[in-house]
Formats: sequence, structure tokens, C-alpha cells
Amino acid sequence: MTRLHLGRTIAESTPEFHPAPKPAAGAPNVVVIVLDDLGFGQLGCFGSDLDTPAIDRLAAEGLRYNRFHVTALCSPTRACLLTGRNHHAVGMGFLTDIPIGFPGYDGRIPRSAATLPRILRDEGWSTFAVGKWHLAPRWEQSASGPFDRWPLGLGFERHYGFLAGDTNQWTPDLVRDNGFVDPPRTPDEGYHLTEDLTDQAIRLIRDQQHATPDKPFFLYFATGAMHAPHHAPREFIDAYAGRFDDGWEAWRERLFARQLELGIVPAGTKLAPRPPWIDDWAALPADERRLYARFMEVFGGFLTHTDQQIARLLAFLEAIDELDNTIVMLISDNGTSAEGGPVGTFNEHRFTHDRVDDVQDTLARIDDLGGPRSYNHYPWGWAWAGNTPLRLWKRFTWLGGVRTPLVVRWPARIAAAGEVRSQFCHAVDLLPTVLEACGVAPPARVDGHDQLPVAGASLVLTFESAEAPSPRGTQYFEMLGSRAIYHDGWKATTDHVGRQLTVEWERVEGSKDFATDRWSLFRLDDDFSESTDLADEHPDVVAALVERWWFEAGHNNVLPLEDAFTARAVAMEPSPNGLRYRSTFQPGGGGIAEDLLPPLGAGFEARATVDGPDGGLEGVLCALGDWSNGWAWYVVDGVPAAAFNLFGEVTMVQAPAVVGVGRHELGLDYDRAGGGRVLRLRVDGAEVASADLPHDLPFRWQIGGAGLLIGRDAGFPVCDDYQPPFPLSAELDGVTFEIPMFAPRAPAPAAEVEQSLKHE
Repeated sequence: MTRLHLGRTIAESTPEFHPAPKPAAGAPNVVVIVLDDLGFGQLGCFGSDLDTPAIDRLAAEGLRYNRFHVTALCSPTRACLLTGRNHHAVGMGFLTDIPIGFPGYDGRIPRSAATLPRILRDEGWSTFAVGKWHLAPRWEQSASGPFDRWPLGLGFERHYGFLAGDTNQWTPDLVRDNGFVDPPRTPDEGYHLTEDLTDQAIRLIRDQQHATPDKPFFLYFATGAMHAPHHAPREFIDAYAGRFDDGWEAWRERLFARQLELGIVPAGTKLAPRPPWIDDWAALPADERRLYARFMEVFGGFLTHTDQQIARLLAFLEAIDELDNTIVMLISDNGTSAEGGPVGTFNEHRFTHDRVDDVQDTLARIDDLGGPRSYNHYPWGWAWAGNTPLRLWKRFTWLGGVRTPLVVRWPARIAAAGEVRSQFCHAVDLLPTVLEACGVAPPARVDGHDQLPVAGASLVLTFESAEAPSPRGTQYFEMLGSRAIYHDGWKATTDHVGRQLTVEWERVEGSKDFATDRWSLFRLDDDFSESTDLADEHPDVVAALVERWWFEAGHNNVLPLEDAFTARAVAMEPSPNGLRYRSTFQPGGGGIAEDLLPPLGAGFEARATVDGPDGGLEGVLCALGDWSNGWAWYVVDGVPAAAFNLFGEVTMVQAPAVVGVGRHELGLDYDRAGGGRVLRLRVDGAEVASADLPHDLPFRWQIGGAGLLIGRDAGFPVCDDYQPPFPLSAELDGVTFEIPMFAPRAPAPAAEVEQSLKHE
């Protein structure tokens, strides 16, 4: 290498160049596909009759792992995958939505755990994240960041997707790199999120290949599917008409028989009986069976639609002659979701507020399931069946929550195409697997930070041999108080069912104290489905495993334990904005993140001053959410109105007269005085209309969502009085919110102070 020498002219000087990192010749591309809430048995290649030809092709040309494990929830599994460390060890013991003040739960991947994209980027790979993120703490998801834990802050060079745990597939809240953007089309123009994500992934790779065709890339492709809401084009849903009419028990039996035939579960596996809290299909009324079958038709259509988008991505890689030089890994972040409850839900926002749907109400809207008017999720009978042959589901450390499909395709190192691998492995093993396959060593220091030891171990040996040893002999599990430990073929699992569940689950199982948990024991080498409890026969093994669990818990920052959302809230990191009495929000920008708004549920007074134009006042003053859950303050044909849509139940209040030309102060109050729930409209200070709300305002209107919009709306409306964007026709300085409970206290009169001092 030449050394820099500076002369008086270029002819008398010697240049020096700083070489860019360059991967070894032939280094592979990497595509990691992360599906959401997909069960062990729901893919065609894992036994189901759901149509997933693209994923089945990956399996036929690669390997299926039938003992791959995750954490039972989305944010934690994604942290494991991207860091190679256990989730509590990197602050992701729970969802980023509730960061609390303990090391294992602060929702912040530390600098001592450099992510897979950061490591590969430093070694010369291009890095792209497309789709769901859910790894930025609650207070860091606004337009002002901070962006340290957005995708670009954790090693990705480009990002397109959404930050929250789920989003509306028709009108998502989208981010490009470090800023919010609108979807490129509307639902009426045929927009669907999974199609858009696929388009963007293809574009990112195409642009990179045009610019640097010799440079490998890493694509993290995390769809919103199969998480609720289950949204798909109608033709995909209708293709499943009648497929599930015989119910979840019959479908589960068929699925299990095919799993045995495919060898995805070993001979001798027992299928556990239906739990008592899941309804006997044959005993259900005919109209309920029709409804529940339709829920599953929607899910099937959503999965097949997702598979079609994966097919488009793979076809593009094949067309540019990069598919066979690409390691493709496909996982699900946890088992099936039972968050639809016993009867399913037309609107998943109800689940987040412990509400169970009315079956007759959903039946009346059965044709809307899967479409723009719904935010639906199937009944938990289908979640149980989708995890065949395992028991329980997401949130629990039983195998149904923590064992999911893993499919790997890499022709360069996998010769035994179509085989099943049965090594015990975990999401933490994917980072070291990719690094070994790419010829990259985990760094000891990154940006001056000593790195935590990688907890995972490579699976590369298993690519070539079914007899290769498992990468690990021990793995702990914990999620919302549900605990388990695997060691040398044994697995001990608690029966803990905590207060994190819905009202209906509370009725079924009840809460338990950690000290009273029973630890069941299973020999997984002989018992694939966790069907036979051996705890009474081997109390010494149970005791040793429980002791080992506590050791792992201490080593990985698992403590303190908590099984309830509300109890976590007392230790939750406070909002950086504090508790403000008055906040003014102006039009012209993006949405104001819901978490950064004042606490409107405690009661508020909103004021907006407008100049009524000659042509009449019309448009949205402010809006939050949509017709699945939200509220809007607006003017139609000069008449002020407000609509509060609580989980699909709309309460409206409307002024009796038109607001005239000229300057007026409009007001909207939510009055909680005396325990009431009164909406009041005001014009120039005078109350002109009121209405009583049937329910308290929710603590959070949207799981994702654009936040509070000023002077316009976006996506779907809150009610049918208007269609977004419906911009306000008058100039608006802003909307001011005051929270009466935070009003500054007036100083006491001088006479009262003097009397008080005399008394003291």
C-alpha cells in the first residue's frame, strides 16, 4: 500500500486511498423473512392445507427445522434474532410499548450488543430493513426520535415499514428511513401493505445491484402478516370458502395426520385433547360455526396473499441471478395468537381493552371481515389448531408459544434438499449462523463498546448433516411470568397464567402467584408435543431444572418477574414531555404521536379559532384514529360536530346551527366532572350541544396509527360524515388542549395567607 506524500503539485505527490471493507469473493446475500403470529402447523410444508407454494418451495429446496424456538412474543424474538443474545440480556424482556426501569425491560438494545446488520454493514454488505420494526421504545417513536433505535440507528442503511407492533394493512402508518410518509396509493386504488413492502424490497435491492453489483446485501423482510388485523383482497379470502366448515378439531386432526406423513413431527407424537375452554365445534350453533369458519377463511386468504408476495421477491432474486447465492431464512416470531378471544373479534382494539365481542354484532358484519371496515382476528380455537400438535400459544412458554417454523434455503451448503432437521435451536442462533456462513467473526468491540458474549451458536454444521449436534444444550424461557427451561433433553414448564390476559381468560384460568406455580416436566427427545408430565416421577430433575432456571434468570436480567400490564405501568419510564396543562398543536406537519399527547382521557378542553370563509366553513379541525377506534372534531356545511368512535360504537354531538362568516372560537370539551363522560360543543364560549359517552376514553386509541392530525385527516375516517383528507377550508392557527386536572393552582388571597400564618 502506498503512503500519502504531499508535494507542491499532483505530479510531485503520492495519493493514499482508504479501502472500503470488502467481503470475500462469492460471499452470499442474506434474506431473513420474519412472519408474525404464525403457528407451528400453519404452513403447507409444516402440515397444513393452507396454500403457501412459495414457502413450500423454499422448504423443498432447503431444510425445515422442527425444534426451532423463539421467545413467545414479537419484540423479544426480533431482538434475539438481530443481536444473537437472549432477550432480557439486551433489555427486551417484553414489548417496547412498556419500557420499565429495570435492565431486562427498558426496551433499548444496548451498544454492547451490536446487531447483525451493523456487523455486516461494517464488513461490506448493504443492509435493508423492510416491514415491521417494534424495537424502538415507546417514547422514541415520534417524528423527533431520538432515532438511535430505529432501523438506521441499529445498522440498517435503508428502512421502509412501520414502527409499531401492528398496523392497518390498508392504511398503514409508514416510515421511510427516519421520517413518516404516506402510503403511495389508497385502498380504493388497490393498496395493500404486504404488496407495498415487497415492491419496496425489490426496489432497494435493484438500486443497490445497479450501483454496486459486486456487493452482497442483507435484507430483513418483516411483514405485518400474520398478525392481526387479518386483511387481504377479497378474492384470496373467497378462495377458501367452505374449507373450514367442519371446524377446528377436524382441521387439527387432518393437519396432524399430514405432519406425521411429512415427517415434520416424529412417529409416536401424541395429540393433546381439546382444552375445556375451547368450544366443541359440534355443539356450537350453526350461525356461530358459519362466522368462525369465515374468520379462518380470512386468515387463510391473508397467508396465501403473503406467500404470493414472498414469491414475487424470490422471483426477482432469481431473475437477477442472485437467488442461489442468497441464504434465505424464514421464521415466525412466536406461535399463534389467541388475542381474538373465544369468539374472535371484528375489531382487535377491543382485545387491548379487555372487551369480548358480541357474536350477533359480528355476524351482522360477516361480509366485512378481512376488508377495510374491519380490524379482525380469528377465535382462539383456530389458534389452538394452528399450533398442532402443540398446546397453548403466543405469550406462553409452552411449546405452542415458543416453537415455530424455521426454513433455510442455501444451495451452496445445503445438498440434502427437502429434509427435516431436529436439532434444538433458538432465535439467538441465527446471528452466529449468518456470520459463519458469510465468513465474518463477531467483533469484540464496536464504537468503543466491549461486546456482550454472543449467546447463540451456529447452525451451519446442521446444513450438511442431520446428525450434527444441537448448537445448545440449555435454554431458558420467560414471558409475562410464564417460565420454562430446557436442558439436555428435559424441559420444565410452569402452569403460570397471569393477569396479562383478557377478562375472558381470567374467567377460564384465573391468576396465580409465582410461588404456587407447578413445574411440569417433559422429556422432549421422546415427547415432541409436551404431552406427558413426568414431574411426579422425577422430582429431583424438576428441582435441578428450577434451580438452573433461577441461575439463568439472574445471568440474563430476567428479574423482577411480573405477569400484568398494569403492574408494569407503575415502573414505566415517564413521558419525556411531563404532565402539561396546556398544549397547542399546529397544522402543516405530520401526526403528533399519541404517546406524546397530554392524557386526554382525564378530561380536556380544546379550542380553535377560525375565520369562517364566505363559501362556508368545512373540514377537520383535528382527528385521531379511524373507524376502528378514534375521534374527530370537524365541520360539515358550516355545522361543528364531533364523533367519538369507541371500538366501532359511535357517539356524535352536533351544533344546531351553522357558524357564520367571520372569526369564531370553536370549542370541544370532554368533561369528567362528577364522574361523568360528557362531550360539549362550544361556539364563541357558549355551549351549543352535548352528549354522554357510554364508555371511558381508551388509554390508547391505536396500536400504531398516524397520531393526532391537525386541520386534516388521513387513512380511514372516524365516521361516515366525511372522507379524508377533508382539509379545513379556513386558516387555522392551531388547536389548543387544556387538561383541567393539571391547571395551575391560583395563589391564595393575602387575607387567607395572613390568617394561616397566625394559626401556625
